[in-house]
Formats: sequence, C-alpha cells, structure tokens
Amino acid sequence: MRAMIASAAALSLLTPVVVAGPARAATVATVPLATVVDKAREVAGFWLADDAANLRAATPYTVLAAAMGAERLSTGVVPDGPAVSTPPVGAENPPPGDEVVTSGKVFFIGGDGLPHWCTGTSVQSAYRNLVATAGHCVFDIEAPMGALGKWVFVPAYSGGATPYGLYVGKQGITHYDFEDLHDFDRDYAFATVHSGVVLSAPDTLTTVGRLGDNVGGLGIAANQPLPPAADVFGHPSGPHPDGSGPYTGQILERSTGPTFAVKPSGLRADRPVGVDSPFTASLGAAWVTGYDAETRAGYLTGLTISVADTDADGRYDTGISPYFDTGLFQVYRDAANRWTGSITYVSG
Repeated sequence: MRAMIASAAALSLLTPVVVAGPARAATVATVPLATVVDKAREVAGFWLADDAANLRAATPYTVLAAAMGAERLSTGVVPDGPAVSTPPVGAENPPPGDEVVTSGKVFFIGGDGLPHWCTGTSVQSAYRNLVATAGHCVFDIEAPMGALGKWVFVPAYSGGATPYGLYVGKQGITHYDFEDLHDFDRDYAFATVHSGVVLSAPDTLTTVGRLGDNVGGLGIAANQPLPPAADVFGHPSGPHPDGSGPYTGQILERSTGPTFAVKPSGLRADRPVGVDSPFTASLGAAWVTGYDAETRAGYLTGLTISVADTDADGRYDTGISPYFDTGLFQVYRDAANRWTGSITYVSG
C-alpha cells in the first residue's frame, strides 16, 4: 500500500534543530560524493539524460540485504545516554493528497559498475539538505571503504519520474566505527545533497530548490526505549527464501509491527534491533515512530540494513536496524549542520 509521511506545512518545530556544538571528531567519518559543482552537474546529467534511462535501468542493491539468520530476544536495549530528538519539519508548500514525498530512492553506481538503488528519507537539518539511509548504501563495503559512485536522491520516485527533482549528493557522513571497522551497529549514513534539479530542456538543468523546502523532513530520535511498534516505509523487492515474490520494489510500501532486540548471524553487530515486518530486501527503509496520519509526520528511529527469517518458515519476517544511540545522534548533529548550495544558476 502507498502511505505518506511528509510533514504538513502547519507542523511547527517543537524545539530548534540541534546545532549546539560539533560531534566529537573521532566519531564522524566522511567521504566526498560530488563536492565540486561541475562534477555534480555531470552526475545529474548521467541520471536524467535520455528520459532518465539510467534511473529506469537501476536495480535493487542486494549487498547484505538478507542476514543468514536471526534470533528474536526478550531482553531490551539499554540507552547509553539521555533521550534526545529533533522534531520533523514540513514542506513549504505541501503537496495535495497522501503521496509519500519524504521517502524515495537513492541511486548510485555499485562496485559492479552498474546502477542500483536503496530507499532514502529526507530528514530535518539546518540547511534542509539531508538524506538518511543504510550506511552501506553510501559507503562501498565491497572495496576499500569509499563512496558508491554518482550518488543521488529522488524523493517520491516512480518509474523514471522525478516529481520533486533530483538531488546530487555532496558528502556522505557516518560513524568512524562503520567506515574503519565495518561495525554494523553503525550501519547508517547521512548524505548532504545539493539543491534539486530537473532537465528543463536537453542539456539544461533547472534548479527546483532545497530538499527540505520541497518535501519536508522527518525528525530524529535516539536513546529511546524500544517502542511498542514502528511503521516501516521502504521499497521491498525480490523473493522470500521460499521463492514467493510479493514485492517488486517499484512502489513505496508500509508495514507496522512491534520492535525487539535481535541477534543476527553473519552480521557483525552487538546490539541491533528488529521490527516485525514481512518485507523482503529493503535496504535503507525508514522506521518511523510517533507517526501521525493527519500531519503525515514522525520520527526516524531506525533504518533497515538487512532482513531475516527468524522462524525458518521460508519467509522473511524481521527487519534489522542499528539501535539509534548517542553515537548516531552525534553523527546526525554533525551532518545536519553541513551547508550545500545550488549546482546551477538557472532558476525554476
């Protein structure tokens, strides 16, 4: 089913965006995506040319998309500091209807040299320019750690259409332990993006403005008790272990289920969390708590990094995410204060 989580314009900030002080330098690792304007324009052209042929040709990213197995635990997860959060923010001109616009797809070139995608989500930031997804949907874990190529975000993507523009990534930000140690308790990343563009004519990019102004952004909550339930918004794709294939990855899907501590096998992580979800591979899917159906807003509290079949019945039943703790919030706080700008001076 399609669902909406974009914030309404009437939704005001409960507190200012967290900008007080940088994260500890040792916590944050960064990687350049397209930091120079000419490079960013080249990336945009690659994806938008020929009626967005490369967007249409992209396939789901399947690296570590499913864990070897997982055990649901009855124990909880202990926060490592006080509960912290930043509230959601609405779009300046919220779109009509109930279309999901904060969620979309991140596209990139994988280590195989082919175009792939994961789910990504717009989140609140000082410059309205931040996307959250799984860490290994930004950082290439199949090679000496670096960036996946030609990284972009398209909110509300469907069938080659870019209804709110295409946003070229400028910089990827993650936890040092993920970048250096491949610690999947830190398998999350934020990417700053340049202002969005569309092709107004062949070889002519037109600016459509900042991501958060156009689609809004979810809030972020960390060091929270595990909620009774979370809504998962993502693009599941591929079959279950039994061969059944209910999802195509073509539309944004929503599932709702309880959360719990989980112990996955074949994944280097000490305290990940799980959510009851029937989704097949759905890397980067957003876990949202405090979801309000009227305002279509909520708080990001998890990101799918893998799925698992915990009862061995041949069907995936669990999404797996890092627990959002102090380290994540430090990385987010750093990313949320990084400025980006336009890659073209042609106004829309």
